[in-house]
This record gives sequence, structure tokens and C-alpha cells, in this order.
Amino acid sequence: MLVVALVTASLAAAGLGLALRRARQRHERALGERGWLLERERETAARAAVGEERARIARELHDIVSHNVSVMIVQAGAAREVLATMPDEAGAALAAVERAGRDTMTELRHLLGLLAPAADGDDDDDEGTVFAPQPTLTRLGPLVDRIAFAGLPVEVRIAGEPRPLPTGIDVTAFRIVQEALTNALKHGSGGKAEVTIRYAGHSLRVEILTTGPSVLTAGHPRRPSRPTRPATLSPGPGRLSAGAGREERSGTTDGAGRPGGADGREERGTGRGLAGLRERVALYGGDLDARRRLGGGYRVRARLPLDAR
Repeated sequence: MLVVALVTASLAAAGLGLALRRARQRHERALGERGWLLERERETAARAAVGEERARIARELHDIVSHNVSVMIVQAGAAREVLATMPDEAGAALAAVERAGRDTMTELRHLLGLLAPAADGDDDDDEGTVFAPQPTLTRLGPLVDRIAFAGLPVEVRIAGEPRPLPTGIDVTAFRIVQEALTNALKHGSGGKAEVTIRYAGHSLRVEILTTGPSVLTAGHPRRPSRPTRPATLSPGPGRLSAGAGREERSGTTDGAGRPGGADGREERGTGRGLAGLRERVALYGGDLDARRRLGGGYRVRARLPLDAR
């Protein structure tokens, strides 16, 4: 009996040891798999963060370069056309080219300063370092001046009671106007632009209307080659006019439909700028609508909620 008991105990101990070893092996495998999954998740998150940062940098570079270079191209072309016959106007156009170039360099230095690591390897913000602020609606006047001087008359209307805006929304609103006017300057043929900034109860609404050849006709009026006069404040609070000095309209900016052309289809060939604007607006829970107008030109509308957070 004693021998049987000893054998039974030995077998039980061996079985228990084997079971414990297998359990330990399963536990180690589970830990290994979990570590592998965590590593994969970290790699995926890192790739997503890099992708988002690249997209943000691409948007910033587009906003900085596209506008100023477009103005420089238009002004240089105007200067070339009138150099022999109107030297004063040619000189003014070349001065505008120089200013646009300087503005581009300033904004690029600002962006590179934000991206470049510190000399000591510490990426924390230095309290003594002051970077130039990103453009907001307070710089709408100089923007309109540049566009008008380049040959596109612009009328601006501020509706509602202006009030301080969150920085991100303020910058986004400025970029919307900048991109729409730059596209009108690059791709438009004559006409003018109207900008409405409406401070509503719970949102900021931005609308840009540009005129041009009707989609129902084959007309292709030429863009004026001579620079028009810069923007000036017109009578009445919150009003700005530029270029030809036409009487301003009182259009509203309500509603924004699904992005598309006059027949509801998406307009192609708008490039990175419009896609970047939609991403910017979506970050703040808003929406952006850009489409061709049947009467000619384009319409861009954006709604930016002010109470989303």
C-alpha cells in the first residue's frame, strides 16, 4: 500500500508540475502576443501622428506659398505689359512683387522656426522665443489690398457684432478667404469678388462670391492687366471696399450644401487648397461648400461653430 501511495503521489506531483509548466508557457506566449500587439498599436499610432503632421505642414506651406506666389506672378505679368508705356505703374507692380516675396519669407521663417528642433536638442518652447502670429481676420484689410492691387476688385461686408474668436477658428476663417480670393485671381477672367463675414449667434459664417464667364456661355473676358487701386474703408461700420469702388451688396451667407458644382457634382482641379480647407473646417465641427455659379464665377461658403467646445 505504501508503495502504491508513493507512486500515486509521484505521478500527481509530476502531473501538477507539467500542468504548471504548460500554464507558465501559455502565460509567456500570451504576454509575448500582447507585447507584439502593443508594439503594433504604437507603430500604427506613430504613423498616424506623422501623417497628420505632414498634412498639417502641407496645408501651412500651401497657404503661405500659393497666395503670395500667385500675387507675384500676376503683378510681374502686369509690370511686363506696361513697363514701356506706364513705368510708374510697372514700378508699383514690381514693388508689390517685392512685398509679397518678403511676406513669404517671413511666414516661411516662422513655420521653419516652429518645425526646427532647438540647438540643444530640447524641443520645449523657449519662454524667451517669440514667433510671429498666424494671420487672422484682423489682417483681412491687407489681404484685400494685395488682391485688389493685383487686378481683382474685392468688396467686403462684416455682418453681426464682431467679437473675439478662438485662434484656430480665426486663422481658419482668414485662410478660407485667402484661398478663395487667390483661386479667383489665378483662375478667374475679369469680374470681381465679394466677401461676407457674418458673426451669427452660435457660428461664424464666411462667404466668398466671385464673378466670371457664365457656365451657360462661352464668354472669356480678359482679366484687367493694370493694377487697380488698393482697398479703402467705405462709409458705415464694418464695411470695406476695394478695387473699382462699386456699391456693396447685402447678400447673406445662410446654408451650405454638399460640395459640388452647379449641377451638384464635385468641382475637380481645385487641388490641395480646397481639400486642406475642408480638413481645417472639419476640425472645428464646421462644413464648407464650394461650387461653380450658373451666372459665372464661384461661390465658397463655410460655417464654423463657435460653441462646439
